[in-house]
Amino acid sequence: MIDDEEAVRRATSSLLRSLGFSVRAFVSAEDFLGSECVSTCACIVSDVQMDGMSGIDLFTMLRERQSTTPFVFITASSGKAVRAQVGPEVCVLQKPFQAEALATCVENAIASK
Repeated sequence: MIDDEEAVRRATSSLLRSLGFSVRAFVSAEDFLGSECVSTCACIVSDVQMDGMSGIDLFTMLRERQSTTPFVFITASSGKAVRAQVGPEVCVLQKPFQAEALATCVENAIASK
């Protein structure tokens, strides 16, 4: 879970844990890239707009490195605009989102890996 807003990061991480997922939380894409999770995580849940590297930039960088780790994006902006950048196979949730929607996106992303 990557989000530069502490309240969102904590709430989303807590929600994912309550749904049975193991979660590591990061304040930035750069912090995530410096961790072992880059090669071990089953799914990346990331905000789109963050200070420094954006979620879209992280997605693009990892795809250029041949990473197939699935992404789920959460965004306050238009989900359509994000989908146009990352493709229709990536789940994009617009804030605020329902717990069930996040659970479905993460479960589907992990199953597609």
